[in-house]
Amino acid sequence: MPQLPTPILLKSVTNALGESNATTVLISEARRNPRRYVVQAGQNLFEVWIYIWTLTHGGGAARPQNEYRIQITGVTPPLAYNPFGPTVMVGYEPNLGCFAGFDLSKHQTFSTRSPSIQIPITTLYQAIQNGLSFLTKGNDEIAIGIRPDQFLAYLLNAELLHAQGADVTTTGLLTRAAALEEITANEIEQIPAERQRMVQKVARLSRDSSFRRKVLAAYEQRCVITRMQLRLIEAAHILPVGVEGSNDEVANGLCLSPTYHRAYDQGLIYLDEQLIMRINPTKEQELVQVGLAGGLESFKANLDQRIHLPQDRHQWPAPEFIRLANQFRNIV
Repeated sequence: MPQLPTPILLKSVTNALGESNATTVLISEARRNPRRYVVQAGQNLFEVWIYIWTLTHGGGAARPQNEYRIQITGVTPPLAYNPFGPTVMVGYEPNLGCFAGFDLSKHQTFSTRSPSIQIPITTLYQAIQNGLSFLTKGNDEIAIGIRPDQFLAYLLNAELLHAQGADVTTTGLLTRAAALEEITANEIEQIPAERQRMVQKVARLSRDSSFRRKVLAAYEQRCVITRMQLRLIEAAHILPVGVEGSNDEVANGLCLSPTYHRAYDQGLIYLDEQLIMRINPTKEQELVQVGLAGGLESFKANLDQRIHLPQDRHQWPAPEFIRLANQFRNIV
């Protein structure tokens, strides 16, 4: 496979971050590495530098069919780091639509004659299934397969995920954490504290990603209130994470556009047991009293009707989660 045109590489980044409801602006020259982006994710705004090349087959009959690689071209060592935020080195494989992430600190010295970094394509197959996948390379490097919806999580945690290399035990636990398999306390205590933190981080990222994918699929990526899609939809927990009884099942989830998601989390709106989204009169009155009710009537125009629901009734919001959520937010 030839190297992909620059617009396709840039689009792969933009689309991947868009899957996590992040927006990006390229602030550097498009054809040169690193590509520098300003990324906004929720309330967070940060700059990220991305060294990106096409991930292709190793080339030639002598190479294993499983071996894929990036060729480091157009740059000279040592590679510059972003002083303001994350810096990552990735390859993009267009047929799978996935990325491979490499440890930048392991590749600061290299020949200028088109050196390459290898990864088995099976690592990306595992990423399609689990969101993230992990491989320990011979240079004590952790290489990571990244599904597009996990690209933002990878950017924000790349330094931690690649840190200090890993042994076979750690890589195995990371793989199991990404697959949402149960890991006992005894198992995780067998690795150093900093690697325990890596495993725990991957488990949380994988739970978040799994919940989002399941909820968005169940609701056809439509806001339950407005019925709009437009790739602007977020997965919200009915009963918040951390509250006793909450879980990551679809029956504890809703698809909401960002404004309604914030309104729901802040208790301005609530879901009743008839599956109708309503305004919270206490919060409404508070807004009126402090003179912040501008736009309230148009905001309320989409409420007081039954929400959009999944086709599978087993995935509808569970009454118990609704009751507990309303009790938690002091809504009677």
